[in-house]
Amino acid sequence: MDSKKEEVADNKTHHILCIPTPAQSHIKAMLKLAKLLHSRGFHITFVNTAYNHKRFLKSLGPDSLHGLPDFRFETIPDGLPPSDADATQDLVPLIEAIMGKMLAPFCDLVKRLNDMTRTGNDSPPPVTRIVSDGFMPFTITAGRELKIPVVFFYTIPACSFMGFKQLGTLLEKLGPPPVPKDTIIDWIPGMKDMHVRDMPSFCWTGSTADHFMLNFCIEATEKAHQASAIIILTFKALEQDVLDAIASMFPKVFAIGPLQLLLNRIPEHPLKLKYSLWKEESECLQWLNTKPKGSVLYVNFGSIAVMSPEQLMEFGYGIANSKHPFLWIIRPDLVVGKTAVLPPEFSVETKGRGLIGSWCPQEEVLNHPSIGGFLTHSGWNSTVESLSSGVPLLCCPFLGDQPTNCRFSCKEWGIGMEMDKEALKREEVEKLVKELMEGEKGKKMRKNVMEWKRLAHEATEPNGSSSIDLDNLVSHLIS
Repeated sequence: MDSKKEEVADNKTHHILCIPTPAQSHIKAMLKLAKLLHSRGFHITFVNTAYNHKRFLKSLGPDSLHGLPDFRFETIPDGLPPSDADATQDLVPLIEAIMGKMLAPFCDLVKRLNDMTRTGNDSPPPVTRIVSDGFMPFTITAGRELKIPVVFFYTIPACSFMGFKQLGTLLEKLGPPPVPKDTIIDWIPGMKDMHVRDMPSFCWTGSTADHFMLNFCIEATEKAHQASAIIILTFKALEQDVLDAIASMFPKVFAIGPLQLLLNRIPEHPLKLKYSLWKEESECLQWLNTKPKGSVLYVNFGSIAVMSPEQLMEFGYGIANSKHPFLWIIRPDLVVGKTAVLPPEFSVETKGRGLIGSWCPQEEVLNHPSIGGFLTHSGWNSTVESLSSGVPLLCCPFLGDQPTNCRFSCKEWGIGMEMDKEALKREEVEKLVKELMEGEKGKKMRKNVMEWKRLAHEATEPNGSSSIDLDNLVSHLIS
């Protein structure tokens, strides 16, 4: 028996419970990590909220979450009022529920799973580790109560994790929000030439919602010191300086990414499960087949960002006036309080060169040869998927970690251009789309992103930094 097969056999007695923050991007990243750990022999229980479990069944089919004998799905209530909406839940009530209502049902679930181990031969081994999203801080309390070590997984880059980690210090040094966005921050380890506007968005305004989110993020990242290790969704070549700074603060830090490139290196996972809470429309791939190489602008603002009807119009007419073919994903809940609808004349103007869908298999789209650029909200999944596919970015950050991701994409990695959503005008959108798709800056960014794509693939090779960190994580989980 070779060493990998021996490792898989040895790990069968270890049961990892994975719990993501209940939002699309966090679930997608955690599910990929869970599949990687399952391929190394661990028994996996994956925990969604009942609300998102129901959405998965709706988007993927009624049998989609039956799982496998050693990869099971469980649910806990989220403590929010029942809803049949096919949409991301409002952030503030969701975070309030995470803070105040999920601990007891989560502990009950773990106890029930461990009671099952005494009932028969085909029952799972007891839960030996909790791998929790770093923004589910109640799991630290649960781990202490249940005497199970907790590993935190941050589905953001190292620069954004460090940004969240420094919010408390920022409050001490600069006072409470709102803080002027052009204020220089020159004291963050591993991060140079930062401004307040480059930090996670909750420190800019004095709004009640942002103040609440700011306090939550400070508390959640402080809890990281009580985890037995932290995993960050990145790779060393991309963020070496910031990772070195984080490694000086925490005893065990694993940089593991891009996750899809690691999954691509193992045999196809027996759990044929996609990652989307919305039903994916794959027809767009056939449409892309009809377009020349590198000619199509892909537009998607992710699963949480919302905009005003006026912003939708400025984006729409800027994209239309650029005359480039485009694939635009518009969620039904993209526009605040309304259904996102563009006027009939937009359809007339873009007939034949534009396609609008409500959701799509994003990684397949980004890997399609006809895609030449990506207009994005700078969510981390989108950024790392674009980088892995060699597609340059037009970045329009909305909230949370997105401004930090945008700043590093544009200033450190040279793969993006920034767009300000607060000063959004169709003329600026048109100009930037043209620069991205056909200009000299676009060409330079395309060259840069191809080099990062090469380094991402290198990191996930058998002796690459992410593969080594994955091996080290496996050792930590069985220690």
